[in-house]
Amino acid sequence: MDPNDPGHGLPAETALRLLGRLMLAWDGQWFLKVVETCGMEKAVELNARVRTSFGRIEMREFLRAKGREGAESLEEALALMRAYQRLFLGDGIGAAFQVEGQTVEVAVDRCLPQEGSRKAGVRPDTPCVACETVWATWLSALLPGSRWSTEIPASMGRGAARCRILVCREEPANAPALG
Repeated sequence: MDPNDPGHGLPAETALRLLGRLMLAWDGQWFLKVVETCGMEKAVELNARVRTSFGRIEMREFLRAKGREGAESLEEALALMRAYQRLFLGDGIGAAFQVEGQTVEVAVDRCLPQEGSRKAGVRPDTPCVACETVWATWLSALLPGSRWSTEIPASMGRGAARCRILVCREEPANAPALG
């Protein structure tokens, strides 16, 4: 085995899948331990804060790795989000985007973090712990100078068959349209 091979013979694709699964497991274990220590409500609140902060970091680092400062359009930002999700979660999330004006509807029909939460025995009525802020955070990071908010009319974490997440641009009326 080559001592200079950081994957010790693992193919790059296998190493990426392993790292993605380990990141999710680390995040899940952190969340479960905070639930044990502080209770569900505090854990959800802290996780949302951490997820928002990490969301900015991961998109800035992803852009930096691509040699970019930001996306040039909303469509490009969504393509970058899809690419990042495939890198991080592989096929662990099934998300489709639909744009209408200044709103992006995210429809999620497969969510590995939600499945992990269910397997860990987290209360079925617990709000999803990432989606509340991550989509808006990602778009704000990918489209510097823009601000986004999130509404979640339906989520698998609250019993829906699929998540329906609305990410809305929050800009002054005179801001230029995305395009």
